[in-house]
Amino acid sequence: MERSHIPLDKWLYTFYLLLTSRKGISSLQLAKEIGITQKSAWFLLQRIREACGKKNDDDQNGFLSGIVEADETYIGGKEANKHEGKKLNAGRGAVGKIAVLGMRERGGKVKGKVLASTDAGTIQTTVIDAVIPGSTLYTDEHGSYIGMDLVYSHASVNHSAKEYVNGMAHTNGIESVWAVLKRGFYGVYHSFSEKHLQRYVDEFSFRLNEGNVKNHTMSRIDSLLGKSVGVRITYKDLVAA
Repeated sequence: MERSHIPLDKWLYTFYLLLTSRKGISSLQLAKEIGITQKSAWFLLQRIREACGKKNDDDQNGFLSGIVEADETYIGGKEANKHEGKKLNAGRGAVGKIAVLGMRERGGKVKGKVLASTDAGTIQTTVIDAVIPGSTLYTDEHGSYIGMDLVYSHASVNHSAKEYVNGMAHTNGIESVWAVLKRGFYGVYHSFSEKHLQRYVDEFSFRLNEGNVKNHTMSRIDSLLGKSVGVRITYKDLVAA
């Protein structure tokens, strides 16, 4: 909020709208709700998303533990829906999309990380940076998880063979996170730039982590205010190439 020309009451109302809108709120809608320009609303939302991604000192220093599900997804528009000049003409599936790895502790927190690659080194390093060694890790059959049993109690399900549950092993929890994120992508935001995607992932993760029905809205706002302390990003930083 440092050096912001937007009144404090509008900041707090934006916190409320962002936390209570399951699929998020667009800058255009926010601009109408609080009476500012769309450009200012976008800047305001990005500053709040930056706070959503701040690491906490609690919860085992931010690590997940116990039973953790991990799964990757791909964010981006469908090739078939693009204008001819923007099509990559390199196949289907993940072509032209950005990979995101999600991890969800059963009964606990969600973490998401935008990936530069889905190779074994990148995925395994991301998991180790987020999940305490010795935990139970459930994934799909993606080859990048091979070797994870050296660090975790690892089991997988073979989605390509239409196996979705293998005893206690499944990734239904983290896949439900992707369902919410993609409903926001297609229904509210319509596109996420690669540059800002991590902030949107942090927004959805924070909202899910704080969205327990036992948590009063004011306590969730208080939690977000706490994460905002010491966090600052300028408009110049956001729009820089």
